[in-house]
Amino acid sequence: MKEVTVFKTDAELSVTLSGEIDSKNADEFYETVLGAYAADPRDVVFSCGELTFIDSTTLGTFVKILKHVRSDGHAMKLTGLQPRLKKLFVICALDTIMEID
Repeated sequence: MKEVTVFKTDAELSVTLSGEIDSKNADEFYETVLGAYAADPRDVVFSCGELTFIDSTTLGTFVKILKHVRSDGHAMKLTGLQPRLKKLFVICALDTIMEID
């Protein structure tokens, strides 16, 4: 994982992802996002334009984050996914449970 940058706007928690997120660093990714979310719960938007690689562990991590966010009545969205990464979400039917732009 190269970078997870988190900042808050009036309406949402914006998380910019770059590099690779896989089984080696998925826990760190989860803890970073959930830590920021727990400090000030709000809708979460992931900017994924610079994200270059994910694996099945990462897909599961996104689902865990989604469940946590939804349990508080908030929404989660992924934006800017590269076509080959978006295809993974579609193949696993995750595009049916989370918003992907």
